[in-house]
Amino acid sequence: MDSLQRVRDGCKAVAEQARHVHINNDLIPRYAAALSADLMRGPTIDRATHYLGHGNDTLAFIITLDAINFGSGYFPHLHKRPQMSGYFTIASSLTDLFNARGPLSASELEEITADDCAEIFSQDMSDPAIAQLLSLYSRALNDLGTYLISHFHGSFIELVEEAGRSAARLVDILRVMPLFSDEAQYSGMNVPFYKRAQICASDLALAFDGEGPGEFRDLDRLTIFADNLVPHVLRIDGILSYKEALLARIERGELIPAGSEEEIEIRACALHAAELIVGEIAASGRRVTAQQLDNVLWSRGQSPEYKAVPRHRTRTPYY
Repeated sequence: MDSLQRVRDGCKAVAEQARHVHINNDLIPRYAAALSADLMRGPTIDRATHYLGHGNDTLAFIITLDAINFGSGYFPHLHKRPQMSGYFTIASSLTDLFNARGPLSASELEEITADDCAEIFSQDMSDPAIAQLLSLYSRALNDLGTYLISHFHGSFIELVEEAGRSAARLVDILRVMPLFSDEAQYSGMNVPFYKRAQICASDLALAFDGEGPGEFRDLDRLTIFADNLVPHVLRIDGILSYKEALLARIERGELIPAGSEEEIEIRACALHAAELIVGEIAASGRRVTAQQLDNVLWSRGQSPEYKAVPRHRTRTPYY
């Protein structure tokens, strides 16, 4: 059984016994039908905030960005660029760095510090939450640099080539690094999500239009990228229901601890609900992937009506 199937099986098992989160299965057929027009557009990558069109340097950018593509639990403290979310603030800041000097080499990544990250992303280390986030960023980048040097001669290209055009294999390559190893323990079960490892394959495919380092023969096997926004959208849209006690904690802005039952159930139920939605659409004779669905739901979550409602916040390196 490969990693992507283990993600699906683990999340299904959690959803079947969840106590804090419920999937409203009876609403899925109508919801799936209503998504049809949005799904026709297909996933995209924002060219204004991502370093695209630079060949192997773009490959290095995507892997570097996805090594630090986390921090939503810290983003209320992040100094954001005007009209930008936390994610786009980080992505555009890294793009500026690449435009100014090109990619960070593996040896530079291995040595980067939290203070360096504060300069790159224009953040204030006097805020304890930001200091913690930037410490995690430097650790993630250090791990990436060390891994590239020890296994791939310092080459981003070799890392992607090792995957052999398989997104599932790329997930396995990346999850060796501790901050990519997105797994949780729930009722004696190991439940993997591998959000950032999966999104790295998706981002490469989008950045290279499915060619060269973005060509993956099994891209359709990716799951959604379980974070705190897609579950929020599914809750607002009525597909997920949270127990009153959990909902009250979220509405108060209380942090939901990483690895808690509630946090695991939110992510797992969202992922399994997405699988049910994809299956419903497939049963109607249309082909759609979880990657496409994730893009639609994540994009929907950028709208003011979704942003106006509190979503769960968890401080974790996994999303």
